[in-house]
Amino acid sequence: MPKSRGRRKATSSKPVRRSPLPPRRSDLLLRDARQLTGLADPLMAETWASSWLGQAWVTAELSEREAEHRLCMEVTGRASTTPSPHGLAAIAALARVAPATDITMLAETIDILEETQPLPPWHTATSADTAWTATSAWRAVDVWDSEQVLLIDYDGPHPHTLMAQVLKPGGLMIGKIAILEPGAAAQWDQQHESDEVPMPIRQAPAPEVLADLADALRTTDITWPRNDDEDFVDNRALAWSRCRDHLPGWPERDSLPEAERHRLIQQFTTTNHLDDEVSRSLAELFLDYGEGYMISGPLAWSPDEVMLLLTDWLPRKAVLDAAQRAALPDVLRRWLAYALDQRGVDPRWITPVVDAVDAHLREFGQAFDDDTSWGPAKQIAAALTDRGIDLTDREAVDDAIRALNAEQLARRLLP
Repeated sequence: MPKSRGRRKATSSKPVRRSPLPPRRSDLLLRDARQLTGLADPLMAETWASSWLGQAWVTAELSEREAEHRLCMEVTGRASTTPSPHGLAAIAALARVAPATDITMLAETIDILEETQPLPPWHTATSADTAWTATSAWRAVDVWDSEQVLLIDYDGPHPHTLMAQVLKPGGLMIGKIAILEPGAAAQWDQQHESDEVPMPIRQAPAPEVLADLADALRTTDITWPRNDDEDFVDNRALAWSRCRDHLPGWPERDSLPEAERHRLIQQFTTTNHLDDEVSRSLAELFLDYGEGYMISGPLAWSPDEVMLLLTDWLPRKAVLDAAQRAALPDVLRRWLAYALDQRGVDPRWITPVVDAVDAHLREFGQAFDDDTSWGPAKQIAAALTDRGIDLTDREAVDDAIRALNAEQLARRLLP
């Protein structure tokens, strides 16, 4: 028989079937954009584009900083390669609410595509720059200044109210954004008179309220995990387009003057007959938390702030000896009553804040005794305490920390 000389035998084989790649978001967006070509309402076009940009933002990885820009780039490329009325409509809608870095690119693409494709009716009726005029603005604030609702009335082809819920405990963050019927502020008191916690509403200059909105959007955007509330995601880009020009600089938080800090602690301990070192040290801790974490000021306590203090901050940041831990519940209740009285809060709204202490004491105990929840600051403080260092002696603490650092460096250098 002749040798095969290394040739393989012929075999019958079936073609390998590969699963089709899922469509890109930009492809889905352009397919969905067909609904834009017959619209006459620019607000509907903006909410449509805002929703697509919101999905790109909320599904991006932590390291992805330009998800919206990437979506705009992909849509622009596809719409330019295969011009169509709905492709131009998608570009025009995105241009109204896209990040500022993409507006020029989208506007240039519109100029090119409109030479061969018809613009949608809502675009030719009014431009994004002149569509909306903020006619009035309002702030509704709860009795503890821990939550605000911002309302901005807009006039134009589709009058409406832009609403944003701003939460302060744990850091400035927007909970929800919504588009409401015009005149929502005028009906606020009537619609919210049965709320458990009152939020009286007051008119304010529109630029100030838009600056508040921009500031809260900025901090919400850098908070992880991202806010995935559906209303927020859908309307986030639209809200940015309305307030971006009013974005203030980063606020500078001034430390409480030492004289004022001393006055508050002295007045608190004197009026409550707590003139002892344990009570003073706890009051210092409460002021530390208030200065570092409470947006509305170190005396602006609410039930949520009490919860965060007891279940998160104290277990991670503080080292309490037996005397401090035993005194904590009573001293904290008294401090809350004192602080809110200083702010002029009605006594009936001080009670829920004080009651929050008992509501979270058990969780505090469990978290405080859980070593895995300790943060670096508390671990260092515990190490210094084990060495007999007086944590109130700044010079001794500095010397001990330098010694700890030297020991850690020596361990790293050992073979």
